[in-house]
Amino acid sequence: MNFVFVLAVGLVAGVISGIVGTGSSIMLLPVLVYEFGPKEAVPIMAIASIMANLSRILAWWREVDWRVAGAYVVTGAPAAALGARTLLALPSHVVDAAIGVFLIAAIPLRRWFVAREFTLSLWHLAIVGAVVGYVTGIVASTGPITIPIFMSFGLIKGALLGTEAAGSLALYISKALTFQRFDAMPPAIALKGLIAGSSLMAGAFIAKRFVMRLDAESFRLMMEGMMLVAGLSMLWTALHH
Repeated sequence: MNFVFVLAVGLVAGVISGIVGTGSSIMLLPVLVYEFGPKEAVPIMAIASIMANLSRILAWWREVDWRVAGAYVVTGAPAAALGARTLLALPSHVVDAAIGVFLIAAIPLRRWFVAREFTLSLWHLAIVGAVVGYVTGIVASTGPITIPIFMSFGLIKGALLGTEAAGSLALYISKALTFQRFDAMPPAIALKGLIAGSSLMAGAFIAKRFVMRLDAESFRLMMEGMMLVAGLSMLWTALHH
């Protein structure tokens, strides 16, 4: 029965994250903590996140911008490993508050970029990749940060979802391999991660139909709504620590 509940939430999380590009960790991690405890939940979610990103790459394979993903990964993957190794002195509520403020501020900032027809270059993306990669090594999920960054590059819909997933996949693998040095992943936990991840993968393919029907402006508004909700929830968490 534990797995039925996890799979049901995973499927819903997979569909939602498959449409807006992020949110699977936010939805699924609390359920995994409830069912298996925090020590098992984190590595289970790490495997599930790798599978979720892989499914988005497969769903949007033809639209992935590999140059953009490559520029992000070349600095992001080593930085994620460095972040994972850092026993950070910053308390978690400070990190939550900073991400929350960034997400809310990113909404008018993205519109300002669009109004001035300003887009990021590959050099900008490599610099951003190093910073976000390091933060990814420390916190559970940086999807809400990476989505507005890739949107500023002018990517939308399938191209945005697939390219962001390709960048994130490399960072999560780098993070997982680094953590494995310190804490080997037992087969039982790996299996739970594969089961939880399978529902996220199924959700991503269901989501593709909805994304295909959305027009570009509706998609952008949906993204901004998600960023606002995620930002406010991060600030709420920070204030109640």
